[in-house]
Amino acid sequence: MIMPRPTAAQLAYGSCTVIFSTLAMLLLSQTSSGVGIAVIAVSALLLGLLVALTVPMPKKPRVVAVRKPAGAERHKSEEPALTQS
Repeated sequence: MIMPRPTAAQLAYGSCTVIFSTLAMLLLSQTSSGVGIAVIAVSALLLGLLVALTVPMPKKPRVVAVRKPAGAERHKSEEPALTQS
């Protein structure tokens, strides 16, 4: 299964989520140990990935058939033909 490329919105939302959630968790937990910082960093990355994947993908454009007016074909055949003498 081929995964489509992420859109700009997905990249932006995911990146902002990682940055702001990391800062918030570090400030709220006030941890200074390496293990605590690693746990916060991994959880922020997972949260950013979750947010990026839940951003709706743009819908593919629909193809709409264009119809000619009903009398368009008839008008061409009614024109007089030019004859050379």
